[in-house]
Amino acid sequence: MSAPADLAAAQPVEGGALVAEVEQTLPMPLAGAFRCEPGELLALVGPSGAGKTSMLRVLAGLMRPTSGRVVVGGQTWCDTAQGLFLPPQRRHVGLVFQNYALMPHLDALDNVGLSLLQLPRAERAARARHWLDHVQLTPEQQARRPAGLSGGQQQRVAVARALAREPRLLLLDEPFSAVDQMSRQGLYRLLADLRRDLGIPIVLVTHDLNEARLLADRLVVMDAGRVLQQGAPAAIHRTPRNARVADLVGLQNRFHGRWEGAADAAGQGWLRWVDGASAAAGPRLQVRDKRRLPEGQVVSWVIPGDGIHVHALDAAGDTVAGSYAATVSEARFLGEITLATLVLETMPGAPLQLTLAGPERRGLAVGSRVAVQLDLELVHVMPVRTGGG
Repeated sequence: MSAPADLAAAQPVEGGALVAEVEQTLPMPLAGAFRCEPGELLALVGPSGAGKTSMLRVLAGLMRPTSGRVVVGGQTWCDTAQGLFLPPQRRHVGLVFQNYALMPHLDALDNVGLSLLQLPRAERAARARHWLDHVQLTPEQQARRPAGLSGGQQQRVAVARALAREPRLLLLDEPFSAVDQMSRQGLYRLLADLRRDLGIPIVLVTHDLNEARLLADRLVVMDAGRVLQQGAPAAIHRTPRNARVADLVGLQNRFHGRWEGAADAAGQGWLRWVDGASAAAGPRLQVRDKRRLPEGQVVSWVIPGDGIHVHALDAAGDTVAGSYAATVSEARFLGEITLATLVLETMPGAPLQLTLAGPERRGLAVGSRVAVQLDLELVHVMPVRTGGG
């Protein structure tokens, strides 16, 4: 049951931030807690069915959680412990969806005006025009109906309509997936400008990892309704919590191994690389040791692409100390970058997947032999629990 407005206003103030805590098993599993500061963009990422849109619906008030709390800008919108739940119309939230949800019989100006029906007509038109100007639509475009606008322009109308409500929280549900790449780049720039101008929490749901890394200050990685890890994109990419997170954030170079205990050097330990195909033991790598793994522990380990360096072999066709000979099994040249697969001669069952640019990709052809060097400081080791790594 909804609480009166004065009860909502009496809740603890948490600045302008969004604070969300959700825990439920029915009607669907959903669990996690996160915070988004004013002016920050937080991206919910994960596969289809991960619970991203459901979490967004909880924030918007479109779904009531079994147990949870949502606070925005010092006002509690939901607190199941207190029986408090504000419906969507009483939450100052702006929503932007993938499919625009524009009225086809209204022009852009009147579509934005739908968010302002409480105002007199003249003021409503002025406010709608202000926000359409803000999202960089011309007066001529503002007078068109949706059918006369491109996908990117329709999405700008949808953004203007959401902003016209002067929200305390902006929610974006796959907002760019239905527009072409050129329009998408323009919308990215628009979102960057809005973040600076609005100074409110922004939550983005996206299945596009590159988009999330490009736009977000922090990622919340979800799977099967649960938050698995959250943090800065670079931090999650370098140190995923487990093998599942590594897969979800697109870490291609994940391998099998066995922990062989502490090394003589302080803060270092021995990792035995194990061939995933043959289970044969490979090279012994000296990597960072956080003193959390017992000797003999089966592990999974990852290394980001910028920790793998490709060089030419020496004049005799040999590798230098600390590097490994490899054969290029695949090389796809895509303009400024090359996607390459390298097979180490000592670890044929553990191919390396690389995205290369610049001098490293010169002379890279299928069948050629190269030297590969690993930056062992960037190796991140994760214990394998049950069911494999």
